[in-house]
Parts: sequence; C-alpha cells; structure tokens
Amino acid sequence: MLDEFLSRPSAALIADLQAVDGDIMIIGVAGKMGPTLARMAKRAVPDRRVIGVARFSDPEVKRYLEAHGIETISADLLKPADIASLPKVKNIVFMAGRKFGSTGGEDLTWAMNVYVPGLIADHFAGSRFVVFSTICVYPFAPVLHGGSRETDELGPPGEYAMSCVGRERIFQHFSRQHQSPGSIIRLSYAIDMRYGVLHDLGTKVLRGEPIDLSMGHVNVIWQGDACSQSLRTFRHGQVPTAPFNITGPETLSIRALALAFGRRFDKAPILRGEEAPTAWIADTSLAEGLFGYPDVPLERMIDWTADWLARDMGSFGKATHFEVRSGTY
Repeated sequence: MLDEFLSRPSAALIADLQAVDGDIMIIGVAGKMGPTLARMAKRAVPDRRVIGVARFSDPEVKRYLEAHGIETISADLLKPADIASLPKVKNIVFMAGRKFGSTGGEDLTWAMNVYVPGLIADHFAGSRFVVFSTICVYPFAPVLHGGSRETDELGPPGEYAMSCVGRERIFQHFSRQHQSPGSIIRLSYAIDMRYGVLHDLGTKVLRGEPIDLSMGHVNVIWQGDACSQSLRTFRHGQVPTAPFNITGPETLSIRALALAFGRRFDKAPILRGEEAPTAWIADTSLAEGLFGYPDVPLERMIDWTADWLARDMGSFGKATHFEVRSGTY
C-alpha cells in the first residue's frame, strides 16, 4: 500500500509528461528512490516504454519493476560496452552514483560519479536528461539566510561532494556539446517511512538513543513529491543542463523534530551538543514557483513516520548520516 501511494502520479505530472514525447529510461533504477520514480512514470504515461537499468544485485527489485510494467536491462555502468549496448531513448533519468563507502574508496566514487556520467551523456547525445545530484554540492549555508540558491557558487567539503560537482559539470559539458537539454536535481532528504531523516530521528527517540545536534537544520520532502517534481523538470530542461533544488521549503530544526517525535511517543529525546550556525539547507523558490507546495506536508510526514515506527513496520536499515559535517562517508 505504501509503494502504491508513493508512486501515484498527480494530474500535473501526467500533463507535464504527456507534453514531452518519447520513452523514458531510468539509469541506476535499483536504489532507494528508483523503483518509486519508475513506477510513477509508467503510471503517468502507461502507453510509453519505461526502462530501468541497473546491475540488479537484488533480483527482487527486478521482479518488482517488471511486475509493474517496467522493462529492465541488467548492466554494469563501469563497462563501456554495457553502456554502448543500451537502446537510444529520448528521455533519460540518471540516478546512479556512489556515496557511502567513499572514504577509503575515493577512486571508485569518482569513477561512478564522474567517469560514468561522461559515458552516459555521450552515448545518449541529444536526449533529454534529468540528473540526480545532491544538496551537498553547496558549501554550508547560514541557517538564518534561507538556504543555498541554484545560482550560488559551489564549494563542498569532502571528496564525495566534490565528485558530485564533477558529475554536474560533466553533464553540463556534454549538454553544450550535443545540445542535450536537461535539469540537475539537487535533492535534499527524500522521506519514506522506511528510511530518511525522520525515520532516523524517530528511531533514536523511540530507542532512547542520543541525537547529535551539530548539524542542527535540514530540509525534507516526501519521496513521492520528490519523484514527481523531478520528472516534471523534463518539461523545463535547458542547454546547458541547469539545476533545481528539490526538497521541502521549510528550514527544519533537528531539535524541534526530535521534540515532535518525543510528544508522539511520550518520551523525552536525548539531545547532545549545540546547533552549528550553518547547514546544508536549500532555497526552493525556483521549484516552488513551477510546481507549488509539496502535496504531503511536514506534520503529516511526522505523524505517518511515528505511527510506522510505533507499529514496528520495518526499515531499509540505511541511515542517512545527516549529522555528518566532515563530508566523509
């Protein structure tokens, strides 16, 4: 039921995708958000081919996608021959990348986040692109100033985030070279009851575990809204590929979120440290002007997550590590 709701397309998404011709390929479809986005796209334009590409190390993801009408192709993106064999499609969603495990494996992180994008952008010359990136490409922004804007200079800490800047620049280069219109999705913390910042905070409150306040503020967005807004940017692609901050518009206090879960669980959260005056936070004025306010508001996300956790409904077991300020993962 959760997956059905997450992937339900809005009327606005259906209209925007119908205005863009061609089939859709999602490269790196097997991650946390990929199956939701692929199923949502197929439901929005059921007469089109939607193709998911990944290694599919978990065969259950492949079965899930195929059960919902999504074609699958198994490929190792680090093998140029595998990329060369992919069928040409007009609309490409690029979701592949590497974050956790980067420390000690920086070379693989740069290969996945910079080398692979070059192969993909060249192979699909002239296609439209939606490229997933991260808010981590920005330097930390003063909490009181409303967050980073798409026009701000980039300057992130740590090699993972630097490699993400590299990914953006590679797609922008090939966008100019091949006149491939596109958008870059600088995403900040999509929420699914099985993972995400709210899941992490609620779990710590419920278990009586300490919460580090040093990264004191975040933005979050319901995963269905993040997928919908990202797909809708196909209609707004530019040459060179241009960024959109995709997340919730509120700057949220980690302390306040922990206290909100404490009220719902009737447990006092254990808080450690003090909030830094800066954080990875985004100004979403550009996206909000095009797409409006997210369909699922913050209080509903907190209520749903608290209910999910109280009933022990399960977890992906993948922490966000939102509290990390060093840029090392």
